[in-house]
Amino acid sequence: MSADAAANPAASRKSGFVTIAGRPNAGKSTLLNRMVGRKVSIVAPRAQTTRTALHGIASDDRGQIVFLDTPGIHRPLHKMNERMMRTVRESLERVDVAMLMVDASAPGGSGERFALEMIAGVRSRRFLLLNKIDRIAKPALLPMIERYRTACEFDEIVPVSALKGDGVDELRRLIYRYLPDGPMYYPPDQISDRPERFLAAEIVREKLILETRQELPHATAVVIDRFEEGEDPVRIHASIYVERDSQKAIVIGRGGALLKRAGTAARRDIEALLDRRAHLELHVKVRRKWRDDDRILETLGI
Repeated sequence: MSADAAANPAASRKSGFVTIAGRPNAGKSTLLNRMVGRKVSIVAPRAQTTRTALHGIASDDRGQIVFLDTPGIHRPLHKMNERMMRTVRESLERVDVAMLMVDASAPGGSGERFALEMIAGVRSRRFLLLNKIDRIAKPALLPMIERYRTACEFDEIVPVSALKGDGVDELRRLIYRYLPDGPMYYPPDQISDRPERFLAAEIVREKLILETRQELPHATAVVIDRFEEGEDPVRIHASIYVERDSQKAIVIGRGGALLKRAGTAARRDIEALLDRRAHLELHVKVRRKWRDDDRILETLGI
């Protein structure tokens, strides 16, 4: 930092809002966590893991970037999905940079064209992120860049590997190039706009997704009923909603083994998040068609 900037921290700093959009499983949440330097968005090899916009905050001597992680772009089938897609569209508006991330290792299709059409209507600066470049041969990269360059007008096309960190420093530098001078919107040590109880619920859901694999694609929701911060350990009571009795049996597992494994893994991550001990109690409940229940969706912040 220069002497002038050190004397006046607000001077010459840049700040702004950057949306990360893309098809399911493009790697958006992995990139967000990499940019922030901490885990603020859950990651699982499952489409539509992210259900609502989440702000991840990255601050350094240059300023502050507020990233908006969004649900994967898809055609909606339930009220939940309709709300998710509305979140994507709203997150692409009134930001400084809108980034479309694509999986460079996967073949394109109608879903990709739909995503390109959506980003083409954005008025802010547009970036294309070619993610997972560690999975493709380098000679394939230049023709891919040219193909996307002719498909839509982008201010920058940046090859990255969100998982391994390749190209991430260059991406950060380019983002700062387009951000305006501005204030720090959040304290420099804050990494998310979401409360700890929301992040705890997301951690539980992540562990359930990883444990149940393909058996419960989108049928689970986690609601924190009680979050007793004044206790030591912190006492957290959560309800896990499923849509059918058969799904409840899957989540619980034989002799309660699956639920216990998921709960143990979630408690460890929650303790790392809170930097203190936690007691986690989970209850599985059947709530039919909860994905079309406005009250539950509001509770989930979707």
